[in-house]
Amino acid sequence: MKRTKTSLALGAGVAALLWTGLAQAQTVDPQTAAEPEAEAAPEPPSPPASAPTLSDQIAAGRLLLEVRGRYEQVDQTRTAALREAGQAFTVRTRLGWETADFNGFKGLIEFEDVRQIGPEHFAVNVPGALTPPLNGADKARYPVVNDPDVTELNRAQLTWTPNADLQVIAGRQRILLDDQRFVGNVGWRQDEQTFDSVRADFALGRVKGTYAYVTHINRILGEMKDWDSDSHLLNVTWSPAEALRLQGFVYALDFGNSAINSSITKGGKASGKTWLGLYQLAYSATYAVQSEYRGNTAAFDLAYVGADVAGTFDIYTVKLGYESLEGNGTRGFTTPLATVHAFQGWSDAFVSAGGNKSFADGIEDKNISFNAKPRFRRTWLFNTDLIVRYHDFDDQRTGADLGSEWNAQFTAALTPKLSIQLKYADFRREATVPAGTLAPPASRSKAWLTLEYKL
Repeated sequence: MKRTKTSLALGAGVAALLWTGLAQAQTVDPQTAAEPEAEAAPEPPSPPASAPTLSDQIAAGRLLLEVRGRYEQVDQTRTAALREAGQAFTVRTRLGWETADFNGFKGLIEFEDVRQIGPEHFAVNVPGALTPPLNGADKARYPVVNDPDVTELNRAQLTWTPNADLQVIAGRQRILLDDQRFVGNVGWRQDEQTFDSVRADFALGRVKGTYAYVTHINRILGEMKDWDSDSHLLNVTWSPAEALRLQGFVYALDFGNSAINSSITKGGKASGKTWLGLYQLAYSATYAVQSEYRGNTAAFDLAYVGADVAGTFDIYTVKLGYESLEGNGTRGFTTPLATVHAFQGWSDAFVSAGGNKSFADGIEDKNISFNAKPRFRRTWLFNTDLIVRYHDFDDQRTGADLGSEWNAQFTAALTPKLSIQLKYADFRREATVPAGTLAPPASRSKAWLTLEYKL
């Protein structure tokens, strides 16, 4: 009982202490109470950023500047008319501006100028033409180097990109399709080939395609030999896997002032690459048929077959290639819009009357190339690339041996914006061919030294 009373007394005491503390905590001396902090006035919201205007986006664009200087030397079998070797030192300058994006639109304008520095010891002419050189009849004593003096509007285009799956480009533009075997910009020559065209690039899943309607071809000889055009280009690719890429194409070419180069070409291509351990294997196979279009020429039907396989290990690649361009003795399979310098040898020996790289009997080209990308540990010599290639040419119609060609090229970057290239081509024709076979072109060797700056 005594313990109970003691517990009750302790509990009452604790309760009294707690009550007293709470009462004191609730009593505030007005003289000593801290004044409450005034809340900071909210800052007014920033005004919304104004949308960029068209002039803003033009000014926010980028400068386009390229300068390419080149020395070219040509030594060709002499004739009664062709009596001297040719040489040319030319400088090409491109200057332009591309705007920034404005509501899905971009504009681009670019001018191009090509100038010969020093004596003009070369002829400018349509390849295979029997007419006097375009730069003067007295230049017939020199081989052809098709880099005439020219100043022109190279590109002027408007690009609309409404979404990731569609892009439309209208105006004078560059068109490169696949490996440029059928459509390209002939980028090797100083005056670039461009197209006055409306073009649409589209995508739907693994299917991608390009359609272009072309009204004018701005060719590599300035405005002297441009083509008026009513042509359609269609190329569609389905890529189900890295090892398989299927492509179909139709190129319907109608040139109002060059009927001989008009044709329609339909074809397909399969290509891909895969890895076998440390080795990468790549392949491609193309088949196409070509015929007359809209009655521009007499009726003809010619076929094209191309195939190659390449193996890469580390910095080394070996490639085996084969091309067959059928000929009927009057004309051969042609690709008038292609970057043809990359095919059938860099000497560009084989040409047709229409200026194409072709042969009326047709050409079979078996070639092998070796490519290496050395890793030089220098700040002024990097991204190096070395190519050596050998071609063996046969007459497609008769099977006769026409000749062979060696090619070699070395390219390197001297700085991130300046590169150098050394290049050589040597074509040797067969001295005689069987009766019924067209005579092959004359033997020739060519050498180039190129310096190129790109901003």
